[in-house]
Amino acid sequence: MKKICAILIATSMGLIAACGGSSSVEGTPVAGVVADGYLQNALVFMDKNSNYQLDSGEPSATTDATGAYTLTVAPEDVGKYPIVAIAVAGQTIDQDNPGVTIGKTYVLCTPGAGVSGTVSNFISPISTLLREKLEANPGMTLAEATTQLRNQLGMPVGMNILGDYVAGANAGQYQTNYQAMHQVAQQMAGLMASQSGLVMNGTTSANGTRFRGMMGEINENLPQISDNASRGFGMNSDFMISMQNQMQTQLAGIPTTSFRNFSSAFRNMTSYNYFWNYSGGRMQPMSGSMGGGMMGR
Repeated sequence: MKKICAILIATSMGLIAACGGSSSVEGTPVAGVVADGYLQNALVFMDKNSNYQLDSGEPSATTDATGAYTLTVAPEDVGKYPIVAIAVAGQTIDQDNPGVTIGKTYVLCTPGAGVSGTVSNFISPISTLLREKLEANPGMTLAEATTQLRNQLGMPVGMNILGDYVAGANAGQYQTNYQAMHQVAQQMAGLMASQSGLVMNGTTSANGTRFRGMMGEINENLPQISDNASRGFGMNSDFMISMQNQMQTQLAGIPTTSFRNFSSAFRNMTSYNYFWNYSGGRMQPMSGSMGGGMMGR
């Protein structure tokens, strides 16, 4: 089993070379892993101005074959800013499909400044959605956001929602749950990639407003996405095709030069009953559970 832990290492001062060849500078190493499946040759950086693009002075690195990265950051910046990973078309390899570079660019990230509590440095579609919940709804706490996300996915209490689901799928108490989470993450990443032409500004930056609009649609439809994955349906299912088309229409209508409030797409609903019901011998998404997304097939 690959034993890859997303870790935050705090030291005083030292010299370290970031994964993938970033230059050595004085600072504190912050390490973790990027995944849909483990992503090789993804660009990772500390996004100090929260604009989803690598700017001058922001520590950066490239992931290795196991998706691992290490950023060397100023000690006073540790834990203050989001970490962004960009899976770059023609460069990044998803180890779910070894040896093949991805065809479309998409962005992943972790929560940023102002988050209380411990947040994993495992960057995935799951951590990305958690960040956008908190960004769009400042009144939501980290505990509330993780509870809501767990309920949307139908995952058990006690499971680490921000854990490395690739490693967790190999063994352990929540092996089956992590396998299911990996399948959901694959579909989330597929949806993100499908909107690349509308969300990305070139290959290394994203339009923040459209990005949040896209994540709002994914958030509102997450139980349906989870159900789609659990039933073995892929990106070509009627539901996923309809969702991609609706997202494309909605995102195309969002101006790239203005800010839009998407808090209604990330409402603070933490009850399990909002998202699922038990019908016909199985758990099924509750139609209209978030009240604004594209629900049902």
